[in-house]
Amino acid sequence: MSEIELRKIIEQVIAEIGSAAPAKESNDSSESCCNLDASQDAADENINDIAKIELRKQVLVPEPENLQGLLKMKESTPARIGVWRAGPRYKTETMLRFRADHAAAQDAVFTDVSEALISKMNLFAVKTKCKDKDHYLTRPDLGRILDDEAVEALKSKCTKAPQVQIYVSDGLSSTAIEANASDILPVIIQGLKNYGISVGTPFFLKYGRVPAMDHVSEVLGAEVTCVLIGERPGLVTAESMSAYIAYRAKVGMPEARRNVVSNIHRGGTPAVEAGAHIADLIKLMLDKKASGLDLKI
Repeated sequence: MSEIELRKIIEQVIAEIGSAAPAKESNDSSESCCNLDASQDAADENINDIAKIELRKQVLVPEPENLQGLLKMKESTPARIGVWRAGPRYKTETMLRFRADHAAAQDAVFTDVSEALISKMNLFAVKTKCKDKDHYLTRPDLGRILDDEAVEALKSKCTKAPQVQIYVSDGLSSTAIEANASDILPVIIQGLKNYGISVGTPFFLKYGRVPAMDHVSEVLGAEVTCVLIGERPGLVTAESMSAYIAYRAKVGMPEARRNVVSNIHRGGTPAVEAGAHIADLIKLMLDKKASGLDLKI
C-alpha cells in the first residue's frame, strides 16, 4: 500500500469520527443514578469476599502433580503454602488475601468490644489506668493496674473472697472477645457449679493486660482468678482468645505461676470445648492449691 493510499484511509476515518452523532444524554438524572446503582450492585454480587475463603482448601497451583498430597499438606498447617506465583511475585489473589488478613488483625487491635456484647453477657465494665487505645499500646505497665474507679466498682459490685473469679478483657484483640466470650463463659460457670464450686461476679475489663488479673485477685481476695482475654492477632486469625488462670495471684508474682489455655477460636480449640477444659483445670487448682509450674497435672 502506497503512502498516498494510506493517507486517504486515515482522512476517511477521521471524517467519519467527526461526523458521528453524539449519544443522546438522558434528562432524567434520577434514572441514571438508579441505573448506576443497579449496575454497581450487580457488580458487587459477583465479587467474592476473599477473606472468607478457607485457605486450607484453596488450591492455587495450576495442575498440581499430586493434588491429594498438596491438600493433605495444607490441612496440616495454617501457613500460606501452595500459593503459586506470577514470575517472582505473589499472584494478585494471594497478595489481596494477605492485605485483607493484615487489615483484620489491625481492626482487632484498634476496635473496642461492643457495648451490645457486654450488655448481652450481663457484665458491668471497668478499665485499667490506660486512657485510650494509644495509651494502652504504648504503656503496657498501666494496662496491668486497675484505676481507682474500677477498684471501687469491684469492691461494691462483686462477691468478696470468691472461690473463683472470672472476668473478660479485650487485651490485644476485641475481635476474639466478640467471637468467643459469650460461648465460653457460661460453659466455665456451669462446669464449676457442677463441681460444687462457687463463682464470683463476672465483669468486663477494658484496656487490660494479663497481669491485671493479679490486681483483681488482691482486690477481691479470690482463691483462683481466670481472665478470658484477646490475644495478639496474626495473619492466620484475629479471633484467638486465651484463658490465663492462677491460684492466689499476687501483684508482682512470677509468670511461672500462671496456667494458660490458648488458641481458643473456631480454627483451633472451640470455645465450648475449651470452657469444659478450663473448668476441670480450675477444679484441679483448688484441689492441689497450686497453679503454674507448682501444679502437677
